[in-house]
Amino acid sequence: MKKLRIFILTVLLSGIIPTLTFSQQKGDPLLQVPLGVQSYSFRNHWENGVESTLDIIEEMGFKELEGGAPGSMSAEEFVKLCADRGISIPSTGTGFEQLEENPQEVAERVKALGAKYVMCAWIPHNGDFTKENADRAIKAFNEGGKVLKENGIIFKYHVHGYEFQPYGDGTLLDYIIENTNPEYVSLQMDVMWTHFGGGDPVALLKKYGDRWVSLHLKDLRKGAPRDMTGLTRPENDVVLGTGELDIPGILRESNRIGIKHMFIEDESDEELENLPKSIAYLKSLHY
Repeated sequence: MKKLRIFILTVLLSGIIPTLTFSQQKGDPLLQVPLGVQSYSFRNHWENGVESTLDIIEEMGFKELEGGAPGSMSAEEFVKLCADRGISIPSTGTGFEQLEENPQEVAERVKALGAKYVMCAWIPHNGDFTKENADRAIKAFNEGGKVLKENGIIFKYHVHGYEFQPYGDGTLLDYIIENTNPEYVSLQMDVMWTHFGGGDPVALLKKYGDRWVSLHLKDLRKGAPRDMTGLTRPENDVVLGTGELDIPGILRESNRIGIKHMFIEDESDEELENLPKSIAYLKSLHY
């Protein structure tokens, strides 16, 4: 009996039965974080009524919102309206110039929302994204990210696809990541824009591991033209699972590296029809 126990222990430690060491088991859902949505998905609705828009978000089952108070509404009022519907605001956004010029002001706005993260989704550039653009961003991200960290906030750069210009042995995205301080600069992968610009979402999740702290989930119409502009037509944003991206593979790798926040972002003109289908697709995925 003692020899049997030793044999079993040796087998487990050697990884011969790796499924016993996984935290996820066959049949577990691939979506293992609260369902989140990016407020831009409802860009056509906020001006028609904040409360009615939040009612739609609640009815769809979203528990997390990435965004801020629309229009002239105060952060405090918006937070209360969200909380009344069981919606938290873990993350919001900032413009690049705001971060560059006054990161402390950005921090105060983030704290008013009770958010933990703030993301920047666009680096200013004209036409092709250049090393000079990247250098400006590196400086702003390192300096602004330091101020935000001192305020208890995590800054993240939202990859938008234009950063995949070749540079050195990699791309300008690699250059930005390698020259920003992990203490001050984290990353948010928009999986569609990453793919659109020529990147491999799963490979990049593996390459940079815990630098990634959240995702934007969206899909690209099969056969849609791709480039490094970070811009495409609304009809090319399609229901999750119907386009070109490997959503199951992305979720598996995101779970493995410990990403805790995933926000669906629908940039189509049929968001009210498409979002429930994307939600259903995500919930249908299992290990």
